[in-house]
Amino acid sequence: MRVTTANPAASGEHRRVLQRRIRWIVGATIAYNLVEAVVAITAGSIASSTALIAFGLDSVIEVLSAAAVAWQFTRRDPERWEKPTLRVIAIAFFALAAYVVVSSAFALAGQEEVQHSPLGIVVTAVSVVAMPALSLAERRAGRELGSATAVADSKQTLLCTYLSAAVLVGLVANSLLGWWWADAIAGLVIAAFAVREGVEAWRGDACATSVGMLLDDEHDEHDEHQEGAGRGDHDHHDHDA
Repeated sequence: MRVTTANPAASGEHRRVLQRRIRWIVGATIAYNLVEAVVAITAGSIASSTALIAFGLDSVIEVLSAAAVAWQFTRRDPERWEKPTLRVIAIAFFALAAYVVVSSAFALAGQEEVQHSPLGIVVTAVSVVAMPALSLAERRAGRELGSATAVADSKQTLLCTYLSAAVLVGLVANSLLGWWWADAIAGLVIAAFAVREGVEAWRGDACATSVGMLLDDEHDEHDEHQEGAGRGDHDHHDHDA
């Protein structure tokens, strides 16, 4: 699952600094997604907004996928758990897509009105601003480190910006223009996004693989430290001899 390319320019202490930076960025992204999920689902339930609820559920799945991959890398044989872990993530995305399509279809058929949601507009607007910043920071660190996975994950984060923008447009259109159907259309955009995520996970390209990469990097650092200590002891014994 990990695809990294060593960057000769990023070595030693600088490389460890970049790895820590990416870990912090991924951690911040996960934490933000948790808050985003709670706020979006709450606001969506109050306003009867399918798009907002789906947006929050998508954030939940993103966090769970990261946690699942992190859990996988705590196993003694992580490769053994890779396929079932990704299949569970894929099924979750497909289930979300099915829920959103059905809910949006009923909303369109019944012409269900969506209430004005200031909280929903705020959380999606914040995401439109925050996600590109997190994406840019991770992409820069990933390129400097030579990590293809971190760069790919930064693109995934940027893609979430477009998702946030779609929901924001739907909420604003409903509030300002009374376009009740805009919420359902935004929901269908999320459904398409969820299907894409599900297909990628099913194929083995999980959006949260950077978590596995980072855990693996920590393991590699530990091994390098152990090897360095071993070489130091060996050299010390040779010197005494």
